[in-house]
Amino acid sequence: MTVATSSPPAPAKSWQRRWFNGESITAMLFILPSLIGFTIFYAVPAVRGLWISFTNWDLLRDARFIGLENYIRLLNDPDFWNALKVTLYYVLLNIPLQTVLAMVIAVMMSRLTKSMVIRALIILPWLMPPVVVGLIWLWLLDPNLGIINAGLKALGLPMIAFLGLPQWAMPTIAMINIWEYVGYTALLIFAGLQSIPGSVYEAASIDGASENQMFWKVTVPLLRPVLVFVVVTSVIGSFQIFDTIAITTKGGPINATQVMNWYIYEQAFNRFNMGYATALSIVLFLILIFVSMMQMRLMRAGESDM
Repeated sequence: MTVATSSPPAPAKSWQRRWFNGESITAMLFILPSLIGFTIFYAVPAVRGLWISFTNWDLLRDARFIGLENYIRLLNDPDFWNALKVTLYYVLLNIPLQTVLAMVIAVMMSRLTKSMVIRALIILPWLMPPVVVGLIWLWLLDPNLGIINAGLKALGLPMIAFLGLPQWAMPTIAMINIWEYVGYTALLIFAGLQSIPGSVYEAASIDGASENQMFWKVTVPLLRPVLVFVVVTSVIGSFQIFDTIAITTKGGPINATQVMNWYIYEQAFNRFNMGYATALSIVLFLILIFVSMMQMRLMRAGESDM
């Protein structure tokens, strides 16, 4: 006589256990509001923007599909290449000096004082809206009434139209933005300095390392993750400069400050070439992805010396 035995139940699939357990469902419920916001305000506009870049649209009539014509026009547009060159010039003026000054300020705060008042004063310009910063410096640098030129005149030096001369305009814009953002960058680096164990410096000192050697052989390598974050985000922000240009020079004089974002704005809202402006935005987005990936690769962002 044979006894019938029931076969054991089939084990649940691994993906079901992973995605439909209590913890995963709770996590998805917490993520859902942000996911909805990201989809509505970022993902859908990005996909629609990509489609618009293949159209001829003046905001008044229906968009007409034209394929790759906007991108072909872009490659043959001297104003686009000028805007890209001006943007790169600004980045090269802004990033090295801002990073070096921020490093110096952060080291000075770490070595000399850790006062909360000093930190608040250093970060104060960053807390101000960029439009307000632009207006303040527009008044300070006014060639007739500005206090900067009044000081030059009192010293017997010639007055300079800092924002009105092509050779001075972009360095002045870079100086304004360095003044605004260097405190925030310094605070990030200062936080990174606080995370380095003091025992590392003690060991280096016992081995006979000088202050200069400890900075280059200990501090800088251990700060690399912070420096990668600072440099990558600063470069991305520099490529996207708009507020200061819009308040002070509006792309002039003689297109000396016509950066990519200002050129995109002009094409979209002054010339009503929305399709072409969107194609410019897509190209800028691709440039930023490429530059960020190269930076992270060259700076070894995925490694840590800690």
